[in-house]
Amino acid sequence: MPNIKSSKKRVKVIAVKTAKNQANRSELKTQLKKANAAVESGSENKELVVREAVKRIDQAVAKGLMHKNTAARRKSALAKKVGA
Repeated sequence: MPNIKSSKKRVKVIAVKTAKNQANRSELKTQLKKANAAVESGSENKELVVREAVKRIDQAVAKGLMHKNTAARRKSALAKKVGA
C-alpha cells in the first residue's frame, strides 16, 4: 500500500478507470455475442443488431479499449456473416 498522498490517489483513480473499462469491455462482448447469434439464427432484425454492434465497436476504438485494426477485423467478419 502506498504511503505518499498522490500515490494513494492514483490507486483510487486507477481502480475507478479499471472498473469502467471492464464494464465497457463486457458490454461490447455482449453486443458481439448478440449480433453473432442474430446472424446465425437468421432473425429478421439481424441488420439492426449488427449495426448496433458496429456502433459499439467504433465507440470502443474511440475509448481506447480496442485497436482500430482489431475493430476493422471484427466489423468485417460481421459484415461477411450478414452477407453470407
